Amino acid sequence: MKKIILLIILCFCLGSCNSSKGVKTKKTKTAKVNTKKTNTSSVSSKTISNIIDYAKTFEGTRYKYGGTTKKGMDCSGLVVTAFKKEEVYLPRTTDDLSRRGEWIDVKDVKEGDLLFFATKKNSRKVNHVGIVTKSRPGYVEFIHSTTSKGVITSNLSERYWYLAYVQARRVV
Repeated sequence: MKKIILLIILCFCLGSCNSSKGVKTKKTKTAKVNTKKTNTSSVSSKTISNIIDYAKTFEGTRYKYGGTTKKGMDCSGLVVTAFKKEEVYLPRTTDDLSRRGEWIDVKDVKEGDLLFFATKKNSRKVNHVGIVTKSRPGYVEFIHSTTSKGVITSNLSERYWYLAYVQARRVV
């Protein structure tokens, strides 16, 4: 009985950044950014480049729920760790991150913006996040941590991610 309960808890925990298909999108209200650097226009492109470069150092790192190191990383852990390196402090959970910064249209995303996804079947609740690494009209690439492959770079035009996409936010 204890093993069954432990297995159920483990499955629940691993599902936080898990992926599934068929998602509808919805917009949420905008919240103010709560970071050490409060003026978003003062953040240089060098700072954003440093955030992306540091996030890329985790590519290939396995997925670990609650992880923030090279031993294991979850999706929001990757975001928080990369931004923290440049003294931009963000909330730890994907849900809290999805309420920070300003909502932006996907056509207007730039490097360093956050993309949010709802990957659980029959749910609109945001449960996955990634950092935009490259952006040009019709092309958005982002880095994130998946339960199956760990930290990887994906493209928003991939069918799975396109259907799971919910919103983009600018936090710096």
